[in-house]
Amino acid sequence: MTLFLFTALAPVLWGSTYMLTSLYLPADTPLWVATFRALPVGVLMVLLAMKPLPKGWYRRMLLLGGINISAFFALLFVAAYRLPGGVAATLLATLPLLALLFQWLAQGQRHQPLQWLAALVGLLGVAVLVLSPAAQLDLLGIAAAFGACLMVLSGTLLIQRWGVPIGLIPFTGWQLLLGGLLLLPLAYWAEGLPPALNETHLAGLLWLGLVNTALGYLIWFRGVSGLATNQLAFLSLLSPVTAVVLGVGWVGETLSGWQWLAVAVILLSLPLVQFSSRKRVAEPA
Repeated sequence: MTLFLFTALAPVLWGSTYMLTSLYLPADTPLWVATFRALPVGVLMVLLAMKPLPKGWYRRMLLLGGINISAFFALLFVAAYRLPGGVAATLLATLPLLALLFQWLAQGQRHQPLQWLAALVGLLGVAVLVLSPAAQLDLLGIAAAFGACLMVLSGTLLIQRWGVPIGLIPFTGWQLLLGGLLLLPLAYWAEGLPPALNETHLAGLLWLGLVNTALGYLIWFRGVSGLATNQLAFLSLLSPVTAVVLGVGWVGETLSGWQWLAVAVILLSLPLVQFSSRKRVAEPA
C-alpha cells in the first residue's frame, strides 16, 4: 500500500502538463517541447550518476527510451496541443481498461468483476469531470492520445519483464537521454529550428524537466518494479484530477457539483482496485 501511494505522486505531477502546455510553454511546437522535456534533464542525470549501462543493455535501453520517452512525449504533446486538456486527459484515462483487456486477451489473466467495475467507474468519473458539450474533437489529437496510452502500457510491460539493472537515477537518465536524442532530428525535420524562449517558457520548461519529468519518472520506475500492471494503470486516473484541480486553483476555473462528485468517484476507484488486487493474491494461497 505504501508503494502504491508513493507511486501515485508521479501521475499527480504529470497532471500539471496540460496547464504548463497552455500557459507556460511555446505554442504549436509539440516535438520541440518533448525534446526540451527529455534531453537536458537526461544529460544531467547521466552525468550525475556517472554509471554506464550493463553489457547487453544498450539496445534494450534504446528501445525503452524510444517507447517511454520519444514516442510517448511526442504523442502526449501532440494531443495536448490539438485537444482541450479535458478531452486529452479523458482519452489517456482509458489506460486501465486497455491494461485489463491486454492481460485478459494476450496473457490469459482472469480479473475479478470488481476490477472491471473500478476501471469503468474511474473512466466514467473522468468523463464527467472534464468533458463538456463545448469540447472540440480533433482526429489526429485523438489518435495521438490513444497512442500515448499504448506507449505507457508497452514500456511498463517491458520494464517489468526485463527488470531494472542499475540504479534508478542512471536507469531514468539513460532513457531520457536516448529518447531525447531520438526526438532531436524529428523535431528539426517536422518543426524547423527551435522556438525562441522567453522567461515564462524557461520557467515552464524548468518545472517540466526537473519536477514533472526527472522526479516523476524516478517515482514511476520505482513503482513499475513493485506493482502490478493494472495497479499502475489505475494510477493514471490521477492525472486528469490533478489537471482539473490546477485549473480551479491556478487558472481560476470553476467546477459544478457533478464535477466535484466525479472527483470523489475517481478517487474511490483507486482503493477498489488495490483491494481487489490484494484479494486475488490471497485467494490462491
